[in-house]
Amino acid sequence: MAETAILALGGNALIREDQRGTLEEQYDNALAMAHSVRSLVRKGWNVVIVHGNGPQVGNLAIQHEGSTDLVPALPLFTLSAMTQGQLGSLICLALHEVCRRDMAGAVSIVTHIEIDPDDPALSQPTKPIGPFFDRAEAQALESRRGWTMAEDSGRGYRRVVPSPRPIVPVEAEAISALVALGHIVVAGGGGGIAVARSTDGAYRGIDAVIDKDYVAERIADFLDARALIMVTGVAAVCLDYGTPAERSVAEMTASVARRHLADGQFPAGSMGPKVEAAIEFVEVASEAASGVGSKADTGNELLDAAGRISVITTPELVYATLEEPAGVIEGPSGTRIVADPA
Repeated sequence: MAETAILALGGNALIREDQRGTLEEQYDNALAMAHSVRSLVRKGWNVVIVHGNGPQVGNLAIQHEGSTDLVPALPLFTLSAMTQGQLGSLICLALHEVCRRDMAGAVSIVTHIEIDPDDPALSQPTKPIGPFFDRAEAQALESRRGWTMAEDSGRGYRRVVPSPRPIVPVEAEAISALVALGHIVVAGGGGGIAVARSTDGAYRGIDAVIDKDYVAERIADFLDARALIMVTGVAAVCLDYGTPAERSVAEMTASVARRHLADGQFPAGSMGPKVEAAIEFVEVASEAASGVGSKADTGNELLDAAGRISVITTPELVYATLEEPAGVIEGPSGTRIVADPA
């Protein structure tokens, strides 16, 4: 039986730092992702893609704010829904171009994510979205638009919005059914549309952007996935990033990754959620490694020995990082996060 890999594709992987974000640029980046997906599908994996939308939803918000004299501005959760359609279409078209002979189909699901309406994160904006600004521009935006702006990893200032933790995807059963049919599924786009249950039991949209890495982990748990792959704009996780001591990490156990996280190595607005989601995902692997809740044989001794595995890397290095242990192949590879030995 095929195992499932959840591929969390960062919004910055579709619009890279040196790009303006044109449709052509984003499609070329989606094609690179599609080639990675094809490698996994040919190896026998089911694949679910969860994409970010930080740059895209921020850009869309600016477009809406700039045209309020012509059309009404829409709330942030509606902009998230719009980017799900935009990027879901882009990714599916790239998959059809690259993987058409290797897949049953590619389907994008507009996904709602239930959150706790009392989550304290709703009153503490931390999630960066949109383009970078210098200090003067950021101060002007705070004054003119009432946005909360924050410095982002030494690269400039960005708008930050609330980012609550996800509870469950509303469309989880539909995602599972499509995976069972062999489709590549695009779901939880942009971290999904944040919704909370009202007193009458109905869902209501919440103005927030849920981190797509946490959503990917929730979907991975629901589907009992074997691998959580977080695709970003850097080849590997680095320690002491931006300093003369900067160095990449090929592999970490969950406990080592958690210690570096506690030491502040991975900022909350960038690498932090990826590492935290990776830790949460692989920690159950300790049970599998000790024979509790054992998995079916996948033919991949590396994965069978360690249970679940998380990968953080660029689209081009996904296959090599997931399928080969550190040091086996020559050339660059990404970062693997694995469970501690039982």
